[in-house]
Amino acid sequence: MRARARQGGFTYFAVIFLVAATGIGSAAVGMLWHTAQQREKERELQAIGDEFRRAIESYRRLAVGARRQYPRTLDDLLLDPRLPGVRRHLRRIYIDPLTGNDEWGLVRAPDGGIMGVHSLSEARPMKTAAFAPADFAFEGATRYSEWQFVYRESRAAPPPLGWKPASAPSP
Repeated sequence: MRARARQGGFTYFAVIFLVAATGIGSAAVGMLWHTAQQREKERELQAIGDEFRRAIESYRRLAVGARRQYPRTLDDLLLDPRLPGVRRHLRRIYIDPLTGNDEWGLVRAPDGGIMGVHSLSEARPMKTAAFAPADFAFEGATRYSEWQFVYRESRAAPPPLGWKPASAPSP
């Protein structure tokens, strides 16, 4: 009888150990899954932000008359109101992958138009370095709302093909 009681205690201990190990394993898998999901949302945010940036650039470069302007609303990117025909710079207003809605923070140009967008998420980004050149300003950002996808025109025109700088006078 005594041997049987000891054996029952061992089985109980083994079941408790198995349940604990399964719980720890599930927690680890959950953390890995969450990290992978967060990184995927960051990549999606960057891709969507680039789409907005290109759409704003397309709108801005299509000068009507002699004046270039930024869109007044995001809907202007869906159907350009300046033109008589149908001109789309963006197919749809994307959902922010971090907040889950289509509301975006707007970066206003001096003329009041929209020169960029950003997420309204105040969460801390996982990625803080090694951004593409267009997104170098994101380095060190502490919130996703600081990732501003802005179109800025380059003021300096590229030098003509074959141009070489003048040599400095020798002393």
